[in-house]
Amino acid sequence: MKDLLHASAALCALSMVLCAGCAADKPGSESGAEKTGMESSVRQEILHGMAAYAPSVLEAAGEESFLSGTTEDKADVGAEVCHVLLSGSAAEEDAGGQDAEGPAGTGTVLTSPESGHPARQDPPDTGTVQTPEAADIVRIRDYIPDIQVDLKYATDDNFTGQVIYDFSDAWLRYGTVLKLEAAQKAAREHGMTLLCWDAFRPVSAQFRLWEAYPDSTYVANPNTGYSSHSRGNTVDITIVSSDGTAIEMPTGFDDFSSLADRDYSDCSQTAAGHARLLEQIMEEAGFKPYFGEWWHFSDTETYPVAAAPLEME
Repeated sequence: MKDLLHASAALCALSMVLCAGCAADKPGSESGAEKTGMESSVRQEILHGMAAYAPSVLEAAGEESFLSGTTEDKADVGAEVCHVLLSGSAAEEDAGGQDAEGPAGTGTVLTSPESGHPARQDPPDTGTVQTPEAADIVRIRDYIPDIQVDLKYATDDNFTGQVIYDFSDAWLRYGTVLKLEAAQKAAREHGMTLLCWDAFRPVSAQFRLWEAYPDSTYVANPNTGYSSHSRGNTVDITIVSSDGTAIEMPTGFDDFSSLADRDYSDCSQTAAGHARLLEQIMEEAGFKPYFGEWWHFSDTETYPVAAAPLEME
């Protein structure tokens, strides 16, 4: 705080020296030639120091008018700089040196007495995180912390018997996550919770799945198109009890048979009822179901095929 007071006083002194030296601007001054020869670098240094503490004053008067204006103009500017600097330093002393917003430590914005423009201050650290764009690919559990995730292709518990992913959490477009959050809320109202088996899928992983099972009924052919999973707006999902216990559904994940479709005439009434509840929850949240797989849902909002975000690597 003392350093700031010293700097303020020094800066005021410098600004007044400069303004006093400007008397040479007046016609007939005896020392006019000498004083108008003041080094421009000194003037610029003083101006730079002023700008660091009270740019609003210079902004109001204008740097050009300070350098080339009348003596009265320059004196007014110098006085305003000193007023702002010393007011700010005194305010900090009154505040007891406590941390607060603004250069004076008071949580207030200093202003030029005449211009009303705010003096420069560092932006407050609010600790807030910027809201992602709808197309940003984000980690689902960062926004739906109570959703269950069992990413099958991150383990060998899938139809290939191989670990396909080099990541272990589920990611989606932020816009899709918001819809999934609404679906999770609806599931909770039924005493259930969502369990995610798959979400965003890199294109490289799609090629590996196609090599393992080249049947376009169940695996999208990456040579002719892309899986909607690679667009970041599709989930393979089921519902479980609120404590994570599995409930009866038509089939398990990646059952490549007619039992996996949405006909439901070939499964128990209990399983059909659960599958229909899941379908209702997801459709009301803004997803459309795929007929061939009861667990597969895509956001009604489409996105282009995406590369994996750096955070996944």
